[in-house]
Amino acid sequence: MTIRILPAVGDPDAGHSLSGLLGQLPGVEPSAPVGDSTLLLDTLASLAAASLEELPEVVLVHERIGPAPALELIREIALRFPAVGVVLVTADAGPALYSAAMDAGARGIAGIPLGYEELAARVQGAAQWATGVRRHLGGGGDPLAAGPGGKLVAVAGAKGGVGTTVTAVQLALAARAAGRKVALVDMDLQSGDIASYLDVQFRRSIADLAQINDISPRVLQDAVFTHQTGLGLLLAPGEGERGEEVTDRTARQVIGALRSRFEIVIVDCGTQMTSAGAAAVELADIALLVTTPDVVAVRAAKRMVRLWDRLQIRKAEETVTVVNRHTRSAEIQPQLVQRATGTTVARTAIPAGFKELQPAVDSGRMHDLDAKSAVKQALWGLAGELGLVEAAPPGGGRRATHRGGHAAGAAASAYCRGCGGATP
Repeated sequence: MTIRILPAVGDPDAGHSLSGLLGQLPGVEPSAPVGDSTLLLDTLASLAAASLEELPEVVLVHERIGPAPALELIREIALRFPAVGVVLVTADAGPALYSAAMDAGARGIAGIPLGYEELAARVQGAAQWATGVRRHLGGGGDPLAAGPGGKLVAVAGAKGGVGTTVTAVQLALAARAAGRKVALVDMDLQSGDIASYLDVQFRRSIADLAQINDISPRVLQDAVFTHQTGLGLLLAPGEGERGEEVTDRTARQVIGALRSRFEIVIVDCGTQMTSAGAAAVELADIALLVTTPDVVAVRAAKRMVRLWDRLQIRKAEETVTVVNRHTRSAEIQPQLVQRATGTTVARTAIPAGFKELQPAVDSGRMHDLDAKSAVKQALWGLAGELGLVEAAPPGGGRRATHRGGHAAGAAASAYCRGCGGATP
């Protein structure tokens, strides 16, 4: 059997040396080295999207790969691409690092300076393990577990009270009503309201996964509550102090596990940027920042964008800002928000609709919000703009993204009709 190897090395000299040594191993087909962690994950995702068999059997991760730390990168690969064997290449082959690498999901460590026999043994061991996993997956395993995983949407608020949770909940409901398998995660760890908005009483929370190194499907199933709408809910802890247990490492593990089993994962990050929320924003395929069209909220949005940039979490141009409670008479319009924040403002703006929302919020029945609600129609139109549901029917798709939400409402009605007329 030919062993395909993908080296990930940030140092060009080290990459050249490693490629030369790999070329001497029998039965090995090394690819050209990739120079950073982002490119490595993108490459693996592209290969996995084509077929499980397109993935390399072995990935070699050099300790100086960057920008993500090597152990975090290994953990991400292990969660998203479990059919790939990872070997850490490092100058520190001591027991502490060995244990940490194994906990992260590595199948072995190769010490620097690299030796032919040691490298051959590590590659062979990782390849055998990968082959066994693929044989198991091919015999009826979950096909999503081998691929890049579902789409991750992080929803954060510029400040408290701008409608972050309503946005996250309605986007999730829209995607679910369109037939997608959706997980909704409450990562507003100290004051999350998703359970209240959806009338849920469930004792398990994301904090129960904080001390678990290997989140198996059974463990995940025990922590995720299946709502009557079909949404999978992973809730914030009922005791706010337990939010401190959920670190960025926990967030990455949980998100990776969810993405392997759901088509769409929507995370409500709240308005306080915790390390867990920062990890969700960093990993997100789509990062939404919710604001209202007033000076205080727009300034807060600008501060949040700058914070993400300073922490190297997210660039402004990679962020989508959603303007909530929009009115045509407001002094601050979406174009001004876009200029102030440097982000891309969603074409669909959410109209002000406190009176129509209040009964659903007070009763904890956000999923029963009237289909004629302008807020619901706009948010479901936003789901279409973001690609969380299928495009609107011919003749309505272009109009569905106009500002103000009216045409978006027509698209949302079309989505409801496609679900047999039932509201979520």
